[in-house]
Amino acid sequence: MAFLAEEVVYCPYCGEALDVLIDHQEAGQQYIEDCQVCCRPIVFKLVLNEIGDVSVSVHDEDDAY
Repeated sequence: MAFLAEEVVYCPYCGEALDVLIDHQEAGQQYIEDCQVCCRPIVFKLVLNEIGDVSVSVHDEDDAY
């Protein structure tokens, strides 16, 4: 069973649309990846909702904590 899904997120710094692969097995976790355009660090948060879907939110480093 494939747990990777392609998602489109928007960089909180430059606003560029980014295609990223999300691993659904990492639900409930947070990690940092650099923007592919402006190279600034984006904080990714993966949340599992009530029906078992994973949602992704992105934040800049200052908003994440």
